[in-house]
Amino acid sequence: MQDVFVFETRCLHSLVKVFPDEELTDDPYERGTALRGETFHFQVAYRAPALTKPIRVSVMSGLPAAITLQKVGLAPSELPCQRRHDDNVLRVTPGLYPDPLYPIDEERGVVGIHYQWRSVWVTVELGEETPAGEYAVAVKFASSTGETLGEEWFRLEVIPVMLPQQTLIHTEWFHPDCLANYYGVDVFSDAHWRLIESYLQTAVQHGMNMVLTPHFTPPLDTQVGGERPTVQLVDVWIVEGGKYEFGFDRLLRWITLCDRIGIRYFEFSHLFTQWGAKHAPKVLAEGQGELRRIFGWETDATGEAYTSFLNQYLPALMTFLRAQGLENRCYFHISDEPLLEHMPWYRSASELMQTHLGNFPIIDALTNYEYYEQGLVKRPIPANDHIELFLELQVPELWTYYCCVQYRQVSNRFFNMPSARNRVIGVQLYKFQIAGFLHWGYNFWNTQYSLQAIDPYRVTDAGGSFPSGDAFLVYPGDAGPVESIRMDVFYEGLQDLRALQLLESLVGRDAVLVLIEEGLSEPLSFSRYPHEAAWLLGLRERVNREIGAALASKRREEER
Repeated sequence: MQDVFVFETRCLHSLVKVFPDEELTDDPYERGTALRGETFHFQVAYRAPALTKPIRVSVMSGLPAAITLQKVGLAPSELPCQRRHDDNVLRVTPGLYPDPLYPIDEERGVVGIHYQWRSVWVTVELGEETPAGEYAVAVKFASSTGETLGEEWFRLEVIPVMLPQQTLIHTEWFHPDCLANYYGVDVFSDAHWRLIESYLQTAVQHGMNMVLTPHFTPPLDTQVGGERPTVQLVDVWIVEGGKYEFGFDRLLRWITLCDRIGIRYFEFSHLFTQWGAKHAPKVLAEGQGELRRIFGWETDATGEAYTSFLNQYLPALMTFLRAQGLENRCYFHISDEPLLEHMPWYRSASELMQTHLGNFPIIDALTNYEYYEQGLVKRPIPANDHIELFLELQVPELWTYYCCVQYRQVSNRFFNMPSARNRVIGVQLYKFQIAGFLHWGYNFWNTQYSLQAIDPYRVTDAGGSFPSGDAFLVYPGDAGPVESIRMDVFYEGLQDLRALQLLESLVGRDAVLVLIEEGLSEPLSFSRYPHEAAWLLGLRERVNREIGAALASKRREEER
């Protein structure tokens, strides 16, 4: 007896991760609200009882907005989580996890595979003038002959107010050398510049407004004694008598490109090595007709040679930046994640840099409050699992970050974590008035310590070093980035932050805080928050309704 062909579909919110080997347990999600200028996501899961291809997918709507369909792909994970993980995870086994978002070819469509649930990701980009009202969005599945296999309808209500601009400074460390490695292009060739622009445009579209700027090759994630491909934006020439001259043409091209696509802030890469500030980054200079490395792991960071170099370089850089009108747009790093035992070296570096930087701020990811207390870094960036002391002591303009070791209780975005755990960061950033968010992995396609390049479609854990989802947010496409669920969901969190700020401007901060914590058994913190997607989605819907009600009330008062 043959199976009866039943093609199944279900409309779902964006916080569901659809696994091919797991039954769907989430209820249908068929309506929502959004503000003008917002990017709204939902998805449609589908399942065919037999191998079916191609399945053509289309979208129809009267909503005047850009609507994009993408196929949710599966990425392998050999290391989904740390051994001592908490319970707020979806699974802990190696396997295939939904993450990359592939474009859907009109002719090839998508594939249905023997009772496996798969998903189509729907992105709705609302404009500044999108008319208010409720709109239907239909996603339809059809066979190669045009026969309708299934369809789902979603209703999106547009609230007639613009989502405000993002005030949070947000950087995901951008690694130009990984682009050159993967695509096989020369660093800073025309092809490389095109890739840089494409990847940064996608970053900007997802809320990244600061970029790690490699004036010298960043001394990050590099084995001691090893080096990464040179991505040095500043030219250095050796002249007689221990003097140097500097050229900023490539740096100016970088800044001009970033200005054009919407990058607002520049974080100049670290001038001292990671985890200790004991050595110099790789610096190439031209002298006597040859280009050679003049500083690196063999360089004593406190020695006369490197100190003399920085005493010449930093004033020249300051002059250049001021000439470009960038005084309020530039930040500097000393060394990433120093420990207390590294303080003598960090102190020496900080004192030297502060001599030249003036009002340009120094930011660094660190754990120990003593670095801030002793004035060595004015803008500390504690991890979200070490931020409580900094909050208690009311450090102004506080930032936060997370990486591979922030995996117990706090927000993060590993493959195996629920998407709600990713998105909740937006509410937390709002409550604690965090000024900036940093993450180290926008496109780190290397193994740990950059011992070798990897194929991110096959290796998602930096060679068995970091849980999948930590090292990169984008995958390499033919000519630009392939986005991920994690990147879209994180951006939803940033939009939640902006919506909360809008509501605050209408009803006051105290009222918004009450709304956030209504019904909670304890105050929301970075480590304590509801884990359910329903809470987060419900909160955002209430925020949108309160915004609409406050605006309607304001209009009535103006009409009186």
